[in-house]
Amino acid sequence: MIVGSVLILVADEEVRTTAGYFLARPGDFLGAAGSSLVEAYTSLLRGSVLDWRATTATRMVRPLTETLTNATPLIIAGLGMSVAFRAGLFNIGGQGQVVLGGILATYVGITWELPVVVHLPLAVLAAVLGGFVWGGLAGLLKARTGANEVIVTIMLNSVAGYLLAQLLTTTVFIGESGSNPKSLYLAGSSHYPLLLGDSFRLHAGFLVALLAAGSVWWLMERSRLGFQLRAVGLNAQAARTAGMNVSRVTAVAMMVSGALCGLAATAPVLGTQRYLGLSVAGTIGFDAITVALLGRSTPLGTVLAGLLFGALSAGGTTMQAATGTPVDIVLVLQSTIVLFIAAPSLVRALYRLPARGSWTRQQDTAAAAGTPAPTSREA
Repeated sequence: MIVGSVLILVADEEVRTTAGYFLARPGDFLGAAGSSLVEAYTSLLRGSVLDWRATTATRMVRPLTETLTNATPLIIAGLGMSVAFRAGLFNIGGQGQVVLGGILATYVGITWELPVVVHLPLAVLAAVLGGFVWGGLAGLLKARTGANEVIVTIMLNSVAGYLLAQLLTTTVFIGESGSNPKSLYLAGSSHYPLLLGDSFRLHAGFLVALLAAGSVWWLMERSRLGFQLRAVGLNAQAARTAGMNVSRVTAVAMMVSGALCGLAATAPVLGTQRYLGLSVAGTIGFDAITVALLGRSTPLGTVLAGLLFGALSAGGTTMQAATGTPVDIVLVLQSTIVLFIAAPSLVRALYRLPARGSWTRQQDTAAAAGTPAPTSREA
């Protein structure tokens, strides 16, 4: 919040002007700074939660629905990243997995003519399959050859991007007379239904995101596979000694992570855009990493972090229109959040400090206080 406030003040022309004669008339600077911050954060709330200045009920609640709509793909992809993180893997391939999910979902939505009760589930499953395969490639290479998943997934992002560009030149996707890199619109039977009618963009994909969060919680906290994923993430050598197949768990983790990222593609493809374009993935794959980090790789935390980022995205446009604050400041805020999340771990790594709550730290604290140190069993 403090960093965001400083950035907003720096971007405000009136604040910069009054800062030039601050010593002569400090009241002008303080007044301009206060007005700038109040207007900026008020606009952010009006654009993301509730527009109390709107003249109709529809316009008043639309910001909240936009926040939920923007948060949907971030929540789903963030859940995918959290699964990989907790398994000790770093999935940078969310972009490529979203693209593959979007490609397969679009193909099913364009070429198949089925009833809505069949068409929509098949399109969703196709998206899941696309991400599953793309994430599985990296997982299998990691499990079989030890290939670094960061490098492999980054390369697969590029492959997916070029594959998408090529497919958007074929008649299957753009039709006989198409020339723009944009697919035909998907059949209506493959669309997510709108939850609040035609006046809002909020669709059933948000319910899918909540269902995915519940499923990931059960997977990680209540299932045998989830226990293995967490065990391998904490200590792969100990998990191998306990009889777990670390290679299989590694491959499965990337498959599950990729499947969720593929599912995230259904939000734009089946929900908001309803066609496939070169920008179908946007920055979903990379933003999802931030969401998972902010949410501490837990389902509830990921949902809340996704909502926060959805609110920043929805409110940033209103803030820019109302105050002239550059919308890029929202991106800077998101980056700052990541920096502060990573800072504690980075400082501990640089100065070789033990983590909070660790046995080593308890020993050091006890020695400094002159009290008996706990044994390893007690710790």
